Amino acid sequence: MEQPVSFDYLASARRTLEIEVEALNKLSGDLDEQFAKACEMILNTQGRVIVTGMGKSGHIGNKIAATLASTGTPAFFVHPGEASHGDMGMITQDDVVIALSNSGSSGEIVAILPLIKRMGTALIGVSSNPASPLGTASNAHLLVAAQREACPLNLAPTASTTAALAMGDALAVALLEARGFTAEDFAFSHPGGALGRRLLMKVDDLMHAGEQLPCVDHDVSLRDALMEVTRGGLGITAVVDSSGLLMGVFTDGDLRRALDAELDLKQTKVSNAMTLGGKRVAPGTLAAEAAHVMQTSRVNAVVVTQDERPLGILNMHDLMKAGVL
Repeated sequence: MEQPVSFDYLASARRTLEIEVEALNKLSGDLDEQFAKACEMILNTQGRVIVTGMGKSGHIGNKIAATLASTGTPAFFVHPGEASHGDMGMITQDDVVIALSNSGSSGEIVAILPLIKRMGTALIGVSSNPASPLGTASNAHLLVAAQREACPLNLAPTASTTAALAMGDALAVALLEARGFTAEDFAFSHPGGALGRRLLMKVDDLMHAGEQLPCVDHDVSLRDALMEVTRGGLGITAVVDSSGLLMGVFTDGDLRRALDAELDLKQTKVSNAMTLGGKRVAPGTLAAEAAHVMQTSRVNAVVVTQDERPLGILNMHDLMKAGVL
C-alpha cells in the first residue's frame, strides 16, 4: 500500500505566522492622524459605539465591541443584514458607528451607509481601501491593508482579519489609557469568577483584625512573641513600640534564626530578633496588589497599617482561600 506523502505542518504554521506578523508591521506603519481622529470621536460621543461588519469582519467586529465594552467604552455589535430589517432602530445620532469591511464595498454595509449619514451618526470605517464606498463615507478611515492573506490561495481572510482585530485592540487600549481606566474599573465589568475576585477584593475583606490580629510590644521576650505567633496561627506577629506604632514583625523565619544563634528565648527581647519595618500595605489596597507585594518581596504576609499603626495582617493562605491566587 502506497504511503501518503509527508506534509510539513510546522513549516505551514510558521509561514502563516510570518505573513500575519508582516500584516501587523504594515498596520503599525500605516497608522496616521485618522486613528487619533477616531479616538477623539469616540471619547466625545454622547452615545455608544456600534460595531458592524459582515462575515469574517462581523466576527472580528463582535470581539472589538466586547473589548471596548469591557474597557470603559459602551459598545455593542449590530449585524448589518439585520440593520436593514429593523435593527437600525438601535443606532441613534449620538452614537459612533465602526464599520468593518476589508474591501470597503460589502453589499450589506454599503446598504446602510446612507441611513447612517442621514441620521448624522459619526462613522469610522475600517477597510483596505480609502477610496471605497465605506472609505469615502467615513468621518475617519482606519487603513487595514494586509498585502497578502496567509491562505495559499490568497482568498480566506486570515492576515486581514488578524490586522483588523489588532486595530480594534489598539483603539480599545488607546481609549482606556486616555480615560485613565483603572484595574478597579475593569473589575466592575468582570465581577464574576476568579477575575472579579482578584480585582475587586480588598485587603480589608480578608485581613485578620481586632482580636485576631497577633501583636506584641517591642520589649516582650522571644518566648512571649512565639506564644503570640502560635495564638494567631499566621506564622507572624506585629511588633509595636510604646505608642502602638509598628516597629517590625516577628516571624517563623526570625524564630529559626534566633534558635540558630542560640538566643535565650526567655531573656532576649523580640526587638533584638524581629524583622525591622516589615512589608506593609494601606487599608483599601486591592488584594491582588498585596499579593504582588508578597510575591516580589518573597514574604508570606503583610501588615495592613494606617498612620503607622497595625490594623490587620494578611497572608498567602488568605489570598489562596479567597481565590485571589
